[in-house]
Amino acid sequence: MNKVIIFNPFSAKRGYRIPNSILQVGASIHDQYDYVFVDGNREKDPWPTIEAYLKTGEYKYFGSTVMPGPQLQQAIPYSKRIREQFPQVTIIWGGYFASNQHKTALASGFVDFVINGPGDKAFPQLLDALENNTPYELIQNLIYPLDGEPVKNAKAHLYDQDKLPDLPYDHLNSFYPIEGYLAKTFLGSKTISYHSSIGCPFKCSFCAVVPIYEARWRAKSADLVYKDIKYLKEKYGGNAVEFHDNNFFVSQKRVVEFSNLMMNEGMNWWGEGRIDTINKYTDESLALMRKAGCRMIFFGAETGNDEILKQMDKGGTQTSQQIKDFAARMKRFDIIPEYSFVLGMPADTPEQVMKQIDGDIAFIKRIKEINPDTEIIIYVYSPVPTEGSDLYEQVKAAGFSYPEKLEDWLAPDWLNFDLRKNPLTPWLTPEMIDKIKNFETVLNARFPTVSDFKLTSLQRRVMSGLSKVRYQNDWFSFPYELKVLQKYWLRYRQPEIEGF
Repeated sequence: MNKVIIFNPFSAKRGYRIPNSILQVGASIHDQYDYVFVDGNREKDPWPTIEAYLKTGEYKYFGSTVMPGPQLQQAIPYSKRIREQFPQVTIIWGGYFASNQHKTALASGFVDFVINGPGDKAFPQLLDALENNTPYELIQNLIYPLDGEPVKNAKAHLYDQDKLPDLPYDHLNSFYPIEGYLAKTFLGSKTISYHSSIGCPFKCSFCAVVPIYEARWRAKSADLVYKDIKYLKEKYGGNAVEFHDNNFFVSQKRVVEFSNLMMNEGMNWWGEGRIDTINKYTDESLALMRKAGCRMIFFGAETGNDEILKQMDKGGTQTSQQIKDFAARMKRFDIIPEYSFVLGMPADTPEQVMKQIDGDIAFIKRIKEINPDTEIIIYVYSPVPTEGSDLYEQVKAAGFSYPEKLEDWLAPDWLNFDLRKNPLTPWLTPEMIDKIKNFETVLNARFPTVSDFKLTSLQRRVMSGLSKVRYQNDWFSFPYELKVLQKYWLRYRQPEIEGF
């Protein structure tokens, strides 16, 4: 039986994290196929490793997770090189870039199949079909080309996460020691990264996972999550956890159960959630979470404009007043709210776009007054292909379009687009982008992130002091003195790009 390469491309500036995506893929074929992991985050140049495997002639399948941004820098050229040098190898992509941009991927000529969402069953079923020369046209969550056009098979129901195979940590450890993934963060000296659920039950019109999961969510039980965390703690020394679920906090009951299990482990943890969801938690639940180690929660605050919140389809319940009230509530429980904002939404006129930007800047400053501990992360709006949504239709009407060729995504501007730093959107002028970025520079200097454990107290005071007058008087233009310090002296971290 032919062997499989499972590849995790390099994710620039994000540090070492346990590659849960390829672990999940490995688990799906663990008892059926011989496979190897290749992790671009753990090798200076992973291509020689991939090439050496392929030259043996034993590996017929190359599976790669492909997320937007930095991962494209290896996924695209490596897949193309494999097609040129090893044309007999079948190339299979997964990840939400592959799902959302499947037309462009399959049209490239060097991507044979795309797994559309979870591949726990689709991936092994596809390998079986290819090995046995049997039809694959009915495999759920599969996209493939037919007569030059992509064919999308039906989507599967989200699987019971507790019934899926255990993640093959020990198999990964035979290629890359697990300890190398346990990074030092502000949460702990050996931080575990973990996915405990898939999908999200909401349909925010700017979110890239919405077209894939369509408001579906399914999670591992608290018992199973705790079992995995306990295993990684006891065997590999993990002492903190980052939960990289799209929405860890959907179920208050599950979070409370997990918090009770974690009560005596002495581990800090972080996750992503929604303000309007967690605001429904009882005070007792929030106090329990903090006592059990919940140190910070990432929230999509998005904007202080209620009309734009409705346009974003934030569940119909999140309001600007709720965002402010919730920041105050988190302070009572010593849980740091990490608020992200999306600036630069489309509008009918340039004046309206600038007015929205100015309004959000004022709103962010108000949040910092209410709870100075609130971490602020700023994104520039980047469209996602949520076909049929009013927002995406407005974006297309304004003249925005994605690259037509897969290799065009390697252009620096498009890589930055996926990091939500360079939007390439026709309604944003250079003046608007400068204002957003300069405000971000001043804000980050005035309130250095607590997650950057490398900053000394002196460095924090100097940065905050230098930016005080600018911040108070809204003098954001040309903050060169702050940029120099952030780049060359403090090397200021950006958690929105680097993680913790």
